[in-house]
Amino acid sequence: MARTTDTDLAPHELRILVAVADAGGFSAGAAALGLTQSAVSHSVRGSEHKIGAVLFERGRSGARPTPAGEKAVAHARRVLRLLDVLVAEAREAARAEVKQGPEGPLRIAAFRSTALHLLPPVLRRLRARYPGIEPQVRIVREVGRGTAGEVADGRSDLAIATLDGAQMPAGLVASELFEESYSLVHPAGHPDPRSLPLVDWAENCGSYTRAWWSAQDWIPKATIEAEDDGAVLSLVSGGHGMAIMPALSLAGATDAIEITDLGPERPTRRVGYATTPELAGSAVVRALVRELRSAGSAL
Repeated sequence: MARTTDTDLAPHELRILVAVADAGGFSAGAAALGLTQSAVSHSVRGSEHKIGAVLFERGRSGARPTPAGEKAVAHARRVLRLLDVLVAEAREAARAEVKQGPEGPLRIAAFRSTALHLLPPVLRRLRARYPGIEPQVRIVREVGRGTAGEVADGRSDLAIATLDGAQMPAGLVASELFEESYSLVHPAGHPDPRSLPLVDWAENCGSYTRAWWSAQDWIPKATIEAEDDGAVLSLVSGGHGMAIMPALSLAGATDAIEITDLGPERPTRRVGYATTPELAGSAVVRALVRELRSAGSAL
């Protein structure tokens, strides 16, 4: 029989680490778990002793994870999620004789255009086939570590992400769903749309478009910065400028906007999913991936 060691962390210790990190302090973390502050402090000190590192910086305003603490909390979230999956998958196996499908929470991180235009029909089909699955969607800006960072940090089970090696956190598995083309969008009927000011937003430029973008001497520096692609469309439709936008972001375009093809050398970006190697084989993630692949092949 395997024995625990002095460095093993129990699930309740992992939950306490996550609660303190999420709540921003020992008192708030204790309240969230229904424990006393002294019990939480004692548990964190024990975890720090087992790991051999300080996990939280204590201060008057609360507690925040140290770099070691950020790593510990991210892994704690992932381990706790795997424990949830363990229970759900074992129950599913026990129900196999009555042909019930997977059930339980399914945490999804998606950037705005996929959350608006890709996920809704996917989730409808998923729930119709597997009523026991409970999708939980987080909309995350696709900058920096983006949606994939939510998976790496243990906050989500699967991310719908732009596949860019510079952005993908280490330790995840990823696969392409579809390739998305960019187009020029401008007010309908404008005689010279390339003369208009550029409307842009922070999520719109990655390594997949940067080389093309820098080679276009007709594209000016953005004079209007919008918060997201929906705001860009609204500004363009109001006659305030032109924009270079990916196809999925244009699903809500009105008749006030004209979409012009950028030709055979137009930029594209790859949209796919990312998850952890452990969760890739879970029933809820596999069910979602099947629906995403079906939707991606239709785009």
